[in-house]
This record gives sequence, C-alpha cells and structure tokens, in this order.
Amino acid sequence: MRHRIQRLFIAAAVVGALTVSAALVHAQPDMEPINDLPNPYETIDGWAKLPAGRTWGSTSAVEIAPDGTVWVAERCGANTCLGSDLDPVLHFDKDGNLIRSFGSGLIASPHGIYVDREGNVWVTDWSDNAPRPERPANQEAARAAREANRSRMGPRPGATMGSQVHKFSPEGEVLMTLGTPGGAAEPGYFYQSTDVLVAPDGSIFVSDGHGGGNARVLKFTAGGELVKTFGHKGSADGEFNGAHALAMDSQGRLFVGDRSNNRIQIFDQEGNFLDVWYQFGRPSGVFIDANDMIYVADSESGSVAPDNGHWLRGIRIGSANDGTVTEFIPDPDVDARGTSAAEGVAVDPDGNIYGAEVGPRALKKYIRR
Repeated sequence: MRHRIQRLFIAAAVVGALTVSAALVHAQPDMEPINDLPNPYETIDGWAKLPAGRTWGSTSAVEIAPDGTVWVAERCGANTCLGSDLDPVLHFDKDGNLIRSFGSGLIASPHGIYVDREGNVWVTDWSDNAPRPERPANQEAARAAREANRSRMGPRPGATMGSQVHKFSPEGEVLMTLGTPGGAAEPGYFYQSTDVLVAPDGSIFVSDGHGGGNARVLKFTAGGELVKTFGHKGSADGEFNGAHALAMDSQGRLFVGDRSNNRIQIFDQEGNFLDVWYQFGRPSGVFIDANDMIYVADSESGSVAPDNGHWLRGIRIGSANDGTVTEFIPDPDVDARGTSAAEGVAVDPDGNIYGAEVGPRALKKYIRR
C-alpha cells in the first residue's frame, strides 16, 4: 500500500546540528531544497596513488571490500576504455597504494561496482564496442536514430563486449558474465546497465537503462538465471527515468536511485513498491552502511539538470530507516557546467567517505574533522 505523501517539513536541532525531521520521509517533488546542513568532513585530494605516468579518467564508482580496502571503477584515463590497454578495475589498500588492477580488454566503459561478502568484484559495463554509425545529417535524422536505438530488439551489430555485468574474483578471474555484448531493449539483454548488488541470499540485482530503451531493475538467482524484471519508463511510483544506483539496507529493502526523476524509490526484493524519497536531491550514487546510514551523491543538480538547480550538488547523509537528512558535503565548484562532485559514493568501516567523480576525473576521500 502506498504511503500518503506528507506536505509538512519540520526542521529540528539534534545534538546541536540542524537536521531534517523524520516527518519529511515522504517528501514532495517540489519540496524546498535541503542544502543548509553541517559539513563535518575534511576533503583529502590525491589519496589514491596511480602508477607513474597514469592519470585519472572519469571515475564512476567506488566500493569497500570486507577487509576495508577500496575498489574503484575508472575509465582508463579518459571517459571510455575503448582503444586503451589500461585496466579499469583498481584495488587500493587503506593507505591509497595500488594493490592490483585488471579488466583490460573486457570492459568498454565501467559504471557500477560492488564487492560481495566473499570479496568477489562485480562491475557493470554501460557502453559497448560496436561500430558507431555516421553522424546524422540533421536534427530530425538524429532524433529518428535515437528512437530506433532505444527500441532496438537485438544487440548492436559488431559488438564483442559491453552492456554486460561481470563478476570477478579478487585476483581478476572472470567468474560469471550476465548479458549479451551490445545490449538491447528486450528482456534478455541489458541496455546501458548502471549498477549491481548481491543480496544476502545471493540474489543479484542490476539496474538497467542509463539513457536507453530500458528503465528497470532485473533480479537473478545466485547462478545468474533471470527471475524477474520490474519497472519501466515513467515518473509514477515504481517507474524509472534513469535507474542509476542500487543499495540495500539491513531490512533487505532495495533502494534505487531514480536519477532523472530526482528521487530514490524503495522496493522489497520482489519488486513491490514501498516508498519514495525526494529529500536527498538528484541521486547518482547511493550507499548504505552497516548502521543504516545512507549516503547519496548528487552530481548533476543545477548543471546537467538546470531544472533541479535550487538543489546544490554534493553528498547528503542521513538515516536509511526514516529518511532524516543530517549532513551535507557540498560541491566546491558551484559554477560547474557538467557532471561535478561525486557520482559514486562508498564508506569504509571507520566512517571515511569516498567520492568517485566522473566530470572532475578524481577519487576523493572525506574524513570527519
């Protein structure tokens, strides 16, 4: 049963800090932005050390292993790994030293990353290596080409990798691959898969549809058999416009960052809609820690998404239990024109926050002052 959206928003002081009350959980799409919150974090630039001669490319995702080490999905010094022999999957120790890397020649453009309880590394690949068609002659032809691509019912011709989800051992051995190279809009394929997570029972969830024909979440068995899909393009409850990030709380509820709808939707593991939250901004990345604190990265408000410009970009922090928003790490580049601040976010057992940045091409660490 859907919860009634509440219109009342209450500001409350908790332990000397300004917070947004739990009464705001069912926030309205046109709610007042939540920007004026304390930022108790110090930014650490240059924490992770790349090999000599290698520079950071677009960095879309970061994840914490069970031992507290840090895994990163990075696009090979650019915004794609096509044509590069660099590894897109990077593993750092707690001091930022590179332990290992892998994935060269297997991933066109990494997007999401997840480390399961056994330490295996899951990576979504949202692009592919199919030959690109010639540039359309005019805007009408371009629109027609985009529409045909969105509704394509088979993989892109010539693709040998991309639009897939890979499971790697910690050493980089491919253990499982979901999806068909090139992707498509039909149920048996991904089309620009964005994120992945593994539930405690081993079920695999994949968010699919960065900007293509799919707008859904897929559920697989631990062995990779498709169980169900839920969601389609739209803005009603249970519909998506850019299912961009996944997280799961201690109750087993699935949180989906529905980015282009400027909201988080919450489901049970059968895909039943439970709730919708607007109070965390435009979610590019979502992370929930062992204490059910939720960290939401907004990398697009006001720049890529000018209609959401009254919200500041940055990382909002709060409770996954009741939706209270308590802290905010703002993007220092207030005049950014494109994607800025963290797109992916993760938190280690010591409470340090890591932000993966696509536009600025960086991995930042935030430590509590």
